[in-house]
Amino acid sequence: MTNISGTRACEFRDLLERRLIVADGAMGTMLYANGIFINRCFDELSLSSPDLVSRIHREYAEAGAQILETNTFGANRARLAAFGLRDKLHDINRAGINLARGAAAQVGPGGPFVAGAMGPLGIHIEPLGPTSLAEARAIFREQAEALLEAGADLLILETFSDLRELEQAVLAAREAGGEDPVIIAHVTIDDFGRAAGAPPESFAQEMDSWPADVIGINCSVGPKTTLDALERMVQVTSKPLSAMPNAGLPARVEGRNIYLCSPEYMAQYARRMLAAGVKVIGGCCGTTPDHIRAIVSEARSFEPQQIRRTVTIEEAEIQAQALPPVPAAEKSKLGAKLAEQRFVAMVEILPPRGVDATREIEGARLCAQHGIDCINVPDGPRASARMSAQVTCQLIQEEAGIEAVDHFCCRDRNLLGIQSELLGAHAAGIRNLICITGDPPRMGIYPEATAVFDVDSIGLVHIIHNLNRGLDLGGNPMGSQTAFLIGVGANPGALNLEEEIRRLERKVEAGAEYIVTQPVFDLDLLEAFLGRIRHVNIPVVCGIWPLTSFRNAEFMANELRVPVPERFIDRMRRADSGERARVEGVAIAREMVEHVRPMVQGVQLSAPFGRYALALQVAEAIGPR
Repeated sequence: MTNISGTRACEFRDLLERRLIVADGAMGTMLYANGIFINRCFDELSLSSPDLVSRIHREYAEAGAQILETNTFGANRARLAAFGLRDKLHDINRAGINLARGAAAQVGPGGPFVAGAMGPLGIHIEPLGPTSLAEARAIFREQAEALLEAGADLLILETFSDLRELEQAVLAAREAGGEDPVIIAHVTIDDFGRAAGAPPESFAQEMDSWPADVIGINCSVGPKTTLDALERMVQVTSKPLSAMPNAGLPARVEGRNIYLCSPEYMAQYARRMLAAGVKVIGGCCGTTPDHIRAIVSEARSFEPQQIRRTVTIEEAEIQAQALPPVPAAEKSKLGAKLAEQRFVAMVEILPPRGVDATREIEGARLCAQHGIDCINVPDGPRASARMSAQVTCQLIQEEAGIEAVDHFCCRDRNLLGIQSELLGAHAAGIRNLICITGDPPRMGIYPEATAVFDVDSIGLVHIIHNLNRGLDLGGNPMGSQTAFLIGVGANPGALNLEEEIRRLERKVEAGAEYIVTQPVFDLDLLEAFLGRIRHVNIPVVCGIWPLTSFRNAEFMANELRVPVPERFIDRMRRADSGERARVEGVAIAREMVEHVRPMVQGVQLSAPFGRYALALQVAEAIGPR
């Protein structure tokens, strides 16, 4: 099979030099039209409904398609695992090749080429996610090897919005192919022709440097925007171009997504794309055998000698470089104090449950009067529904006259929302952040709420670090920059301390500037933790929580899994009234402050159940600053 595929790869490259090549259209659209629900694993249908998949391939072959893409877009380890089908990876990819090969054989000798389709992993990779580039490449290589071993003539990598991920897929495909397979690499673009925020000239030049045979655009937008982008790409790459646009933008009709571009309209734009220099043309979402039949007709009437493509590799317009970040000392009062190695004191105040923040503002004002440096405002703590942390911070800064620290949580925001809210927070005067992943909704009183988690706290730090350098989500210049002081959380008492330290190191690498710990009661754990992270060399602010009762101590130790030494639990147990318990809790917290002061650069004091006076009593133990 490998030798056959190698021969067919040579045939494809030879044909690409001489003629235009028409690929097929959408597989998912056709499956959906045949009653397959979108919550199914479409790739698995090659095993459970082979006749249906085979019939769709035959319809495209009969329409004149010269490339048949296999039904394997999501047949990688990461996507299949979501359906419990990880162990079926090789079976699904092999079946996908066999079904397309069978349909191609019915056309006769020299029939359509069989292209192994590969899509994104469906997970975030570094720096926005926990999956490393090496891990992503290994997952892609596994699928590429399965497709090539089964006899794919070429590989089509499609619908990638992350250029870093697409590059890893291209490299993996090249590594997997002993017979030097043909690789077609597609990005998907937005309504403005940008991929990952980059204009066509930029992403085309980047793709030009990869070991792909053909580069191009597929999915996401209709033929007009695709053509506009391709006309700009052709100016900066000498590689053959491929175009597989959607049949326009979908319209919602009676609960179904309907693509409204007619076959005639798609064929007209196909001709324009071929005139622009495209060598491989096909369709994506919404395209059917009727669309491909019309495109084939146009391609046949378009003589190769009509193409007047003069390619000149030019340097794309040099984009503005990242701006130098604002020094920490100039970002905020907190940043200045940390930069000067002054000991800082924060008090945590939860946002109100309703719209009245009077109590919280009064509490913040009281803290300011007692010399507290800033107010720390959690964002939906314990997956609770409260006033937004950002608005609470604004009210505290404006009405209480004290700087605030905004916890920024990944749970409730997608990538677009993250950038939008961060820019808004900066415009509103917020400068101090603590980046957190967030508690899952099942921990709160609304467990049916859905979570986003597009990124975790590591990815969030990277995003903010880019904004501080004037770069947006895609690493493209914004024309201005933010000046956020980036804080992160850490847990000295984590059950898996090795993993906690590894993640903290990654946060610091991404741009973290200070650390705030979870509540600490065990000095030995804190000292060991600080010793392990000494190399990161950024300020550490230690969390201190005044216990309020014996039950509170038990809850901290057994339900929140915060290590509380037995001696402290015994002291709380011996307190025989609520008032004495609170006094004892404050005494323990004051002792902790006195002990940790030489070890860290600040403390964050909790005000349990809104008892701000308790936090201020603990703060007295800090002494002169």
